[in-house]
Amino acid sequence: METTKNRSQHLPWFGTVRLSFVFIILCGIIYPLLSTALAQLFMPHQANGSLVTDSNGKIIGSELIGQSFSDPHFFQGRISSIQFNAEASGSNNYGPSNEELMKRIKGSIETWEINNPDVPISQLPIALITNSGSGLDPHITPQSAIVQIPRISKLTGLSTHKLEELVRENTEERDLGIFGEPRVNVLKLNLALSKQQQGN
Repeated sequence: METTKNRSQHLPWFGTVRLSFVFIILCGIIYPLLSTALAQLFMPHQANGSLVTDSNGKIIGSELIGQSFSDPHFFQGRISSIQFNAEASGSNNYGPSNEELMKRIKGSIETWEINNPDVPISQLPIALITNSGSGLDPHITPQSAIVQIPRISKLTGLSTHKLEELVRENTEERDLGIFGEPRVNVLKLNLALSKQQQGN
């Protein structure tokens, strides 16, 4: 009687099919289930999207995705050419001589002058009038937050000292002390600002 081993020798595709099923099970089923289970066990917050909730437990966004804050009472983040649509990411990648880019920057500067009369253009960080590479950047530099303090102080009645303290408390340092730059998550900062106003 011909054995299975002998039959497989006459069927060169048999080993390939068998190996394919092994990798499908390992890489398509076992690995995803194992990595998901480990992520839920050791880092559930990150695994579930780093979601941010308000004082009532309602989800109001994610630490990883920027939002539009048009209300001048709040800190504002970077400009997004995709209107913070998280279904995709990217930017128009305009060159410095592009007319559309110059028009948008000019409009942003004019808006800044209207809303922030106490802060001259020379102190306006370029990050506040330029789009990030992804269009979804949730962070700004600490300086980009500090220059907005005079406006927010006038509109909310909170002292500049208290607002500076909020910025410091919400400033994330370099990863492992050497990677990246200090940064402020705008959503978390505005959430802290909102709690501060409610406490007053």
